[in-house]
Amino acid sequence: MLTLHIANKNYSSWSLRPWVLMRTLNIPFSEQIHPLDTGSSWDTYRTFSPNGRVPCLQDGEYTVWDSLAITEYLAETYPQVWPEDKIARAWARSASAEMHSGFQALRNSCGMSCGHRIQMHEISPALQKDIARIDELWSEGLRKFGGAFLAGNAFTAVDAFFAPVAFRFQTYGLPLSGPATEYLTRLLTIPAMQEWYASSLAETWREPEHEQEILAAGTVLADLRQSTSN
Repeated sequence: MLTLHIANKNYSSWSLRPWVLMRTLNIPFSEQIHPLDTGSSWDTYRTFSPNGRVPCLQDGEYTVWDSLAITEYLAETYPQVWPEDKIARAWARSASAEMHSGFQALRNSCGMSCGHRIQMHEISPALQKDIARIDELWSEGLRKFGGAFLAGNAFTAVDAFFAPVAFRFQTYGLPLSGPATEYLTRLLTIPAMQEWYASSLAETWREPEHEQEILAAGTVLADLRQSTSN
């Protein structure tokens, strides 16, 4: 049985990628949650993850770390991880790699918190550029491959890589065009995303650095998470 090590579901965008991919494609695994703890997570994570970060996948005596490497490792056994069509597969890999290494303004300005609803103080030019590029990518995939998902009718790794973006757009109310908005709604309502979301709201862990980052972005309209006093 594969074991996927992840952090808090409310905060951990990187953990969400392989988790939602495996859950949606019915790849069996068990999860191990390791709450983020300011200043000490690295030492704790190093006990199971070579780079001291999550996600990290254990397959018996083998360990695979980094969400992109985990995805490619899974694809060795489960070819449905990527689209069957060569052109769609190349596009999906390119878009996933762009997400994996880019969009720094979105990451820095809109920290992931599934449970918050934030009205941003401002959308900077750099953030607007990231939003426009995501809109362009999503619209291109939907148009080019004609499916409900980014590279066709089936959910694949490229959708998993943009799953954290979907939660960020929901949290911060970021604007998108019509086709991209429809895709956002579709992605947020798939069963695995709903499962992750429900679990994130039930968490009572709070990590001060993440909380401060989220609050600095704008005005809190709602915090839907379970109270830490319960």
